[in-house]
Amino acid sequence: MASSDFDGILLGMGNPLLDVSAVVDQDFLNKYDITLNNAILAEDKHLPMYDEMSQKFSVEYIAGGATQNSIKVAQWMLQTPGATSYMGSIGKDKYGEAMKKDATAAGVNVHYYEDESTPTGTCGVCVLGGERSLIANLSAANCYKVEHLKKPENWALVEKAKFYYIAGFFLTVSPESIQLVREHAAANNKVFTMNLSAPFICEFFKDVQEKCLPYMDYIFGNETEARTFSRVHGWETDDVEQIAIKMSQLPKASGTYKRTTVITQGADPVVVAEDGKVKKYPVIPLPKENLVDTNGAGDAFVGGFLSQLVHGKGIEECVRAGCYASNVVIQRSGCTYPEKPDFN
Repeated sequence: MASSDFDGILLGMGNPLLDVSAVVDQDFLNKYDITLNNAILAEDKHLPMYDEMSQKFSVEYIAGGATQNSIKVAQWMLQTPGATSYMGSIGKDKYGEAMKKDATAAGVNVHYYEDESTPTGTCGVCVLGGERSLIANLSAANCYKVEHLKKPENWALVEKAKFYYIAGFFLTVSPESIQLVREHAAANNKVFTMNLSAPFICEFFKDVQEKCLPYMDYIFGNETEARTFSRVHGWETDDVEQIAIKMSQLPKASGTYKRTTVITQGADPVVVAEDGKVKKYPVIPLPKENLVDTNGAGDAFVGGFLSQLVHGKGIEECVRAGCYASNVVIQRSGCTYPEKPDFN
C-alpha cells in the first residue's frame, strides 16, 4: 500500500487523561485503599492523592488514557504521519495544551473537544514493584459530546478510517458516539474493535457494553477482565480459553468478519479465539529486573496489534507486533517508547 492509503486509516475515540505517574510506597496505597493491577474511577476520597503524589514522590506527567496510548503506539509502529486519528475531550488548560503537544508530536491527528469549564482529566498511576494501579479522575474527559463527532470536519475522520478502536472506558462517557461509529463500520464493511478495559466496565456498564458486542470484530482484554465478563454473564467458568471462545461466538451484527477474541495474560501466553478454536502465543520473556512498570502494557499490545492489522497481516503477525510493543513499553516509565521501532 502507498503511504497515502494509510492516511487516517485508524481512528480511536476515548478518554484523554494526563498520567500523573510515580513509584509509591505501600503506606500510600493503604491510605487511599488502592490495590495493584486494577483500574478504577476516582471517588472523593481519592481526590487529594494527586497533589500528595507530586509532593511526596518523583512524579512524571505523560499524555495517556487507554485509547490514546494504543493509538500513539500504533502510530509509532506505522511511522506514517497522520495514519491515525483520535477524538476525546480535554479542558482548556495547561494539561490540555501538554496533551495536544504530545499527541501531535507523536504524529497523531487529534481532534479534541475542548471543554471551557472543566479541567483536563488526570490518571494517578501508582507503581510499586513494577505493578501498577490506575485511579482516573475523568473531569473534562467525561464531557465529550456527540455533537462534536457530528461536526463535518470530525465526521470526515470517521468516514476516512477503515479501522476503529475504542476502549471500554468510553462507554461511561458517550455511548451515543460509539453507536454512530459502530453502525457506520457495520454498514460500510469496516473493522470495529473494542477493549473490555476494566472489571468495573464489565460489571457496572454491562448493558451499554452488550449493545456494542454484536459490532465488535475484535475484542481485546486481559485475563482478569475476561473472568469478570464470564461471571457477569453467568458462564460459570474461569478458564480463559473457554471464555475467549464463548466471547468470539456471541452473535454479530454484520457477517463481513468473524469475531476474534484476544486476551493477554501478563507474562503468560496471549490467548486468541476464532472459529471456535484457541491458539496461544508466547510473549517475549523479560527478566524481572528489566521490568520498570506495567502501565500501558495492554494499551501498547493493542497498538502494536492494530499497526499490523491495518496492513492486512494475519493474526500471528499482529500478536507478534503487540508483544513487541508491550515489551518495549514495560521497560520504560509510562506508555512511552524510543524514537523508532525496531520491529521487522
